[in-house]
This record gives sequence, C-alpha cells and structure tokens, in this order.
Amino acid sequence: MPENDIQNLSFEDALIQLENIVRELESGRIKLDDAVKAYEKAVALKQLCEKKLKDAQLKIEKIEIAPNGEMTTTPLDKVEE
Repeated sequence: MPENDIQNLSFEDALIQLENIVRELESGRIKLDDAVKAYEKAVALKQLCEKKLKDAQLKIEKIEIAPNGEMTTTPLDKVEE
C-alpha cells in the first residue's frame, strides 16, 4: 500500500490494519523480506494513528465564559473537576 493510501485511512481502519500486521508478525509464519515490509508499514500506520489521536485531542476543548463575558477555550486535559 503506497504511503498516500495510508495517509487517507481513518483511525479505525489504520488500527485494524496495524493489529492484523502485529498478529501476522507474531505468528512467525511470514518470510523475512515480507516481515520487514510489514514492519515498515506497521510503523507508518502507528505514526498515523498517533497523529490522528493528537489532532483529535487538540480539538477537544472546554469553552469558558470569563466574568467580563468574553469566551475562551481551555484544553480539556487542563480542566479541573
């Protein structure tokens, strides 16, 4: 699968492919050359999943209204409960 095709995958599809590659590598029934290619693809899929998670995290924010009525946003992980 070309690099551009990987970049167009959804998080869920990339994760499924990554899980399948891990299972295949763990089985030990894959030729060395194929294992290296699968590993390289797994690295690209892992990086894509990490990027998509980071991007999603940046989008999740709490909207706050200051005493003067001005609206601001705060990253969700900084919200105190």
